[in-house]
Amino acid sequence: MEANYLRKISSLAILILLIVLSFFLLKPILLSIIFGILLAFIFSPIYDKFYNWTDMKNFSAFFMCLILIVLILIPFWFVTPILIDQSIKIYLTTQQMDFVSPLQTAFPSIFASPEFSAQIGAVIYSFVNDLGNYFVNAISNLIVNFPTLFLQTIVVFFIFFFVLRDKRGLINYLESISPFSKKIENELLKSSKGITISVLYGQVIVGIAQGIIAGIGFFLFGVSNAALLSILAVIAGIFPIIGTTIIWVPVAIYLLIAGNTFSAIGVMLFGILASSTDNFIRPLIVSRRTNLHSSIVLIGMVGGIFLFGIMGVILGPLILAYLLIILETFREKKQPSVFLPGTEKSK
Repeated sequence: MEANYLRKISSLAILILLIVLSFFLLKPILLSIIFGILLAFIFSPIYDKFYNWTDMKNFSAFFMCLILIVLILIPFWFVTPILIDQSIKIYLTTQQMDFVSPLQTAFPSIFASPEFSAQIGAVIYSFVNDLGNYFVNAISNLIVNFPTLFLQTIVVFFIFFFVLRDKRGLINYLESISPFSKKIENELLKSSKGITISVLYGQVIVGIAQGIIAGIGFFLFGVSNAALLSILAVIAGIFPIIGTTIIWVPVAIYLLIAGNTFSAIGVMLFGILASSTDNFIRPLIVSRRTNLHSSIVLIGMVGGIFLFGIMGVILGPLILAYLLIILETFREKKQPSVFLPGTEKSK
């Protein structure tokens, strides 16, 4: 009996040790692994259709990798030099820009005091200067860390390929080591799939579409540094509540102050179109019953950025969502859920 107990303790200690060592081993590429899994989830419907047509797992997964290269790596290769050039130009321009005069022209009564105008100008200059430094440093780090990024990209494609090809086996394996009952497993799988679709498709994909629409307006109406502004619009579009408005509204105001009324109206029209796409695109790809509350998405994204960097935009909301799903599974109350519509227990 005592020998049996010691054997169990020893086995548990070895298991914990291996888990800890494995975590530190995978920590440098953990985000790449997660990113590969998320991309596999996004492309899974396309893979399934292609696999049903070809009946070849390896070829279908490899074809998805080629699509991923065309959609992500090739645009990234061509856009990066443009972003570097425009970021440097914006940084140099902001060093000599007069932020106070346009504001005094637009709002003469508010900026009548020279002291107040000088203080506001200093605050705006400091903010813009810090923002410019951030982008220049980010691009510099991108160039310096290119070998590391290249290895991480290989890991992403490796995970993407094998998760697509062997997803059924992976799901069965996870179910076999799950500590939950079969009923709870089914509820968790159903809810987590719906919420993951809600975050990835309903928030990220729709946000990217909104940013692209706003970016088209920037290019069509000759806005300076349109490529960089389009990237910022895409990033802002992913965030709920904030949206692309935070990018195109200041651009339109700047164009109005500068006297480019036609361009300002055009940017506003495309900005309004981008903001309104949420109302008819999201319902097409995401069931209303699986929408995650906007406050949870926003809090998860902000916290995720602090913890994981840019990948936290996706991981933060998903982590909070999965926690809420587990809590809802064990919740005995019949009232509708505030944060997860559609997950209330049936009577």
